[in-house]
Amino acid sequence: MSENTSLLPQPGHLYVVATPIGNLSDLTERARAILAAVDLIACEDTRTTGGLLTRLGMRKDLVAYHEHNEIEAAERLADQLAAGRSIAVVSDAGTPALSDPGFRVVRACRRRGLPVVPVPGPSALTAVLSASGLPTNGFLYVGFLPAKSAARIAFFDKYRAFDYTLALYESCHRIEKAVAEIVATLGPARTICVAKEVTKLHETFFVGPAGDVQARLAKASLKGEFVLLIAPEDFVL
Repeated sequence: MSENTSLLPQPGHLYVVATPIGNLSDLTERARAILAAVDLIACEDTRTTGGLLTRLGMRKDLVAYHEHNEIEAAERLADQLAAGRSIAVVSDAGTPALSDPGFRVVRACRRRGLPVVPVPGPSALTAVLSASGLPTNGFLYVGFLPAKSAARIAFFDKYRAFDYTLALYESCHRIEKAVAEIVATLGPARTICVAKEVTKLHETFFVGPAGDVQARLAKASLKGEFVLLIAPEDFVL
């Protein structure tokens, strides 16, 4: 297959397309070409994806595919794929199916034997892991932790002796609480990384002992998206 042909979507194929998490320049050439040529784009929010396509100079048919309609929409999309349409699935930012919609339509396609093609690119998880300085030989990604403090503390206690890095997303409303719970449960010396607004103008990494990170967060703006990493208990930066 030639380089040019590989950029063209094929009938009946689902393309799982990673989109920028902040910096538009992070969109790959292949992702741009696939988005421009598919028959339909399934997206988490049509307004967000519509804005991205406008900046790219594209006009495409969009269909909403999000946590509230994902079960039904997945089967409808699989039906269209079975009929020969090419479809890209995107989330508001980053890689679909990683704490974002995407899993159910991929599963529906796998169950029916329909082709699923990854179009890799931006991911807040891998971006932060790569730049954190915490161990990356193995990690456990757990998405978002529960909203209740007791459930988060139980999680931290359960994994206090875990051999690899723990990776999770947290909201701006709970990041300070989560770090305070780490300090209380795992101790102020546990090495952590809190990263906010990765690839955006105000990208910031807070890396070091949890107690120090807690103090720095108390003086910082907490607007934006956060990734939290927790190193194994015997790791020292």
